[in-house]
Amino acid sequence: MKNKGMMMGCAIGGVILFIIAMVVFWVISINNNLVTLEQGVIQQWAQVENQYQRRSDLIPNLVNTVKGYANFEKDVLIKVTEARSKVSQFNITPEVLNDPQAFAKFQSLQGELSGALSRLLVTVENYPQLKANENFLQLQAQLEGTENRISVERKKFNETVQQYNTTIKKFPASFFAGMLGFKEKQYFNAVAGAENAPKVEF
Repeated sequence: MKNKGMMMGCAIGGVILFIIAMVVFWVISINNNLVTLEQGVIQQWAQVENQYQRRSDLIPNLVNTVKGYANFEKDVLIKVTEARSKVSQFNITPEVLNDPQAFAKFQSLQGELSGALSRLLVTVENYPQLKANENFLQLQAQLEGTENRISVERKKFNETVQQYNTTIKKFPASFFAGMLGFKEKQYFNAVAGAENAPKVEF
């Protein structure tokens, strides 16, 4: 009788250990899936950053080319340079994706730079010689390509974030996401006219 009770206790203990092991493996599986999705968001964020950096790197050459035209409006060039400087000074880390205010600030600074560049390119209309300058035409083509790439990478980023955010909000991941340190990521919000890359054709 005593042996039977011990065997029963061992069987119940074995079942409990099995259930605990299954729960642990289940949680590990959920964690691994969330890690994979989060890394996808971070990787796509890096692609967005690369394109913004490419645009930022083009600006000094663009400004220097335009500066060669004596009558060109200096305040337009100053605004582009200042906007680029603000973007460069903003410290970008993956943590920005978890901070709505920091992300909004990043997006606002990039928007200011886009606006300043658009004004610069519109102003060029008044300078036929500048519009015909080979160096300027090459920079204009590179800028147009970069703006298109930024638009594409932002769209991909939002799609990746959507997949991640949806997963952490759905059960069972939603039950563990907070405990495991997974937070909702920020989207790029559309601003007026953001669905179209700035027009840089002349």
